[in-house]
Amino acid sequence: MTTLKLKKRLQSVSIEDITAQAERATAMMGQIRSAMLAPTARKSSPVFNLSQLAALCGTEKGSISHRMSRAGLPQGNLNPAGSRREFTLAESREWIMEYRKDQRRQPGAEAVTISVGNFKGGVTKTTTAVTLAQGLSLRGHRVLMIDVDPQGSATTLFGILPDTEVEEEQTVLSLAMGTESSIRYAIRPTYWDGIDIVAAAPLLFGAEFALPARQAQDPEFQFWSVLDLAIDDVRSEYDVIIIDTPPALSYMTIAAFMASDGIIMPLPPNPLDFASAAQFWTLFSDLATGFKAQRGYDKKFAFMHILLARVDSSDSASNVVRQWIGQTYADKVLPVEIPKTAVASSSSAEFGTVYDVARYDGNARTFKRARDAYDTFVEYVEGSIREVWDSQVEEGANAVPAKAIGAAAEGVV
Repeated sequence: MTTLKLKKRLQSVSIEDITAQAERATAMMGQIRSAMLAPTARKSSPVFNLSQLAALCGTEKGSISHRMSRAGLPQGNLNPAGSRREFTLAESREWIMEYRKDQRRQPGAEAVTISVGNFKGGVTKTTTAVTLAQGLSLRGHRVLMIDVDPQGSATTLFGILPDTEVEEEQTVLSLAMGTESSIRYAIRPTYWDGIDIVAAAPLLFGAEFALPARQAQDPEFQFWSVLDLAIDDVRSEYDVIIIDTPPALSYMTIAAFMASDGIIMPLPPNPLDFASAAQFWTLFSDLATGFKAQRGYDKKFAFMHILLARVDSSDSASNVVRQWIGQTYADKVLPVEIPKTAVASSSSAEFGTVYDVARYDGNARTFKRARDAYDTFVEYVEGSIREVWDSQVEEGANAVPAKAIGAAAEGVV
């Protein structure tokens, strides 16, 4: 056996070299964003024509045209060529909220919190979280996105550079350190009407040291309740709160899960991802069981969904793993699959999702297949959200008579 010789000797890499490399990478990201995003170096939200607006409202073009004569709803504007009427995202959402008002959050209900998680990267975790937020906003809901992944991928998809445009006080790190108790301080608007964000940055790694340190110093402190308590202050202001978690079962991931009404796990049907997911649930089960045994802390989730993602229907191996997933997770598997297409790849390369695409230059059928899959996914999740709202309203209604009975009993005594 011969040993291949390197053309030149290996060179050692110092911390200074790594620092210089990091600076070059950050500078390149700035150049890429300037080239790919809007001329102002900021992302711009899509506009919609009359047909698209009607589809979002679940009605016909004629209905929109008829109601445009009434005051109170945006009229849109003619495009530069004067050939069609277009509506901004904000204008479109006004129409959507009017047409879907009976499907929005009812009085007595509050924001439903959803964590999107997986044990490893590359499974479309962040894309799923951001696309879900956008899709729900296009159904008239107001969404808060919380990015607790130090890599800040969700933050990047919203056109914000984690390395240079996010300060410590704009992340959840202040919550982890105990200098803030409400998440309100870190909320900022995004380019997408209806979605606010709590951004992430690499400095958020500090939370993985701050939380266990506080736990060690104060036995009464519960690190897993940090996010749950922090969002109490804003639950009435949003319909849905979506948390994008790190690709690991970290302290922040646990805090995110414990703050959530539901969990969504994107899971590509391949053996390594399946095995990783199995490890994830085993470790999370051990931790949750420990919380219950040692602290008496019991947690119930309203729903838990497995989303088949990056599905290649032509891959025979993936078909086998899909059967494993179905047998393992049963009714937790959503009846929709996100196909592995060039649409997703081109969108992510431009720091966007299928909902950011105003015009797709590739195969129209391929784009429609990807868009339809995400629309269906959002629809199923919205159904789960509405069920949680119904439960909240029912619990609130039942609580009122109970209080009244208690007060009456005290009066009798």
